[in-house]
Parts: sequence; structure tokens; C-alpha cells
Amino acid sequence: MGKRKKALVTGGSRGIGRGIAIEFAKAGYDVTIGHWQDGDRAAETAERIRSGWGGECHVVEADLAEAGAAEATASAALQAMGRIDVLVNNAGICLFHSIAEQPLDALDRLMRINFRAPLLLMKEVSRHMIEAGIRGSLLNITSSRADRAYPGDAVYGGLKAGLKRAAESAALDLAPHGIRVNCVAPGATLIREGADPAEGLGRRIPLGRMGTPEDMGRIAVWLASEQAAYVTGVNLRADGGLILPGMPENSDRW
Repeated sequence: MGKRKKALVTGGSRGIGRGIAIEFAKAGYDVTIGHWQDGDRAAETAERIRSGWGGECHVVEADLAEAGAAEATASAALQAMGRIDVLVNNAGICLFHSIAEQPLDALDRLMRINFRAPLLLMKEVSRHMIEAGIRGSLLNITSSRADRAYPGDAVYGGLKAGLKRAAESAALDLAPHGIRVNCVAPGATLIREGADPAEGLGRRIPLGRMGTPEDMGRIAVWLASEQAAYVTGVNLRADGGLILPGMPENSDRW
């Protein structure tokens, strides 16, 4: 068996990030997961990875809204694993307000976590990849909200659209080094364990169910693999067809 590859997954303690970290572990990667104030879930995820698939799983805690936290996260992952072959920028927060009522503190925190931190992590990890000669993969988790507008979503959706656009330029910047940059854009994703993805909103989605963290993880692993070696600069929407007919996620107003 060849040398194990290494992946850094931010926001990897729960939800989509947890699903992504587990799928990379299944694919034979050692993993570092980032979290903020979610130590119990992070430890549980790490132990599941170690016991289930025999790989390493390191845990890094950082508030990515803080100055220097993105750089410290990349540094800690490199210290723990020795290299990074894949970065998954998954960490993010959802705060929704009407534009007429948008609080400044919420705007600033969303911008720092959902946009600034992913760019800084791409900066740090791509520099490492270039110096080490790693033809790696940078993945950003965006959203179907980057393509479709909803009320109260000017900031969250706008930043996801901005991250998608930033990734396209980063793909051009890094293509000469053989480093690929792509995005996965989940739609409605069920993160409650044991719930039925075919119930509720799932009935209204064209494919008949909500997405799962495992769905997103398998897509991320594929995009990082040699099977997708000719794919860069894409935003792969994974929403079961949710927004194709213009169907709103919430029918109360729209």
C-alpha cells in the first residue's frame, strides 16, 4: 500500500464536515479536523475514525473569526501530519437577517468565518503544497444559496457566491503548480442522525430526499481523487435537483 495521504477538514466535528472527514478516512487518508467549542463531538469523531478505519485523526480547536486562527490551524495540521494533500474549507456559520435589520457584529463574523478564513487557509495550504511539490486539492463547501436568492440571505448567500468566485481565480493561480481548486455546493442536507431524509422537505426535492453528510463526503473524495484530475474551478451543486424548478426551501413567504 502506498503512503497515506493527509486531509485537513475544518468544521469536521459534526454535520457535513464530519461526513467529509469520515469519507476521507474510508478512502485511506489520515485526517485533521478543526472545530470551535465542540470538543466532545470532535473527540467522538476522531475516535470513530481511528477505530473504524485505522488512520490517524488529529483535532485542532480554533475560532476562525479571530486574526491568526486560519494560519494557526494550517500550522497545527502540518505539525501533526507532516504534509497536507487536501484542504476542505467546510467551517461556516448561518445567520439570517433582513438587509434592513442586519446587525454589524453578525455581518463581520460571517465575513470572517465564511469568507476570510477559507481564503487564508487556501493561501497557507497552497504555499505548503507549492514548496513541497504536492499536486494537491483545495475544496470549498459553498451552497446552492450561492446560485439562488432567499429572503434574509444577503450576507450568507452572498459570501458563498463570493467564495465560489474566489475559488475560480484561485484555480487559475494554482493550475501551473498542478493544484486543483473546486467547490461543493450542498442543498438541503439532513444532519440529524437517525432522521429520514425522504420525509418533510425531502418529499419536495426532485430526487425524493434531502442530502446527507455522506453524500457530500463521497463527492468531496471524488473531487480530490485522480478520477477528477482534469477538474478544476468548478462549483459542483449537490442538491438533488432542489433549485432546478425554482422551488423555495421555505414556502412560508415564497
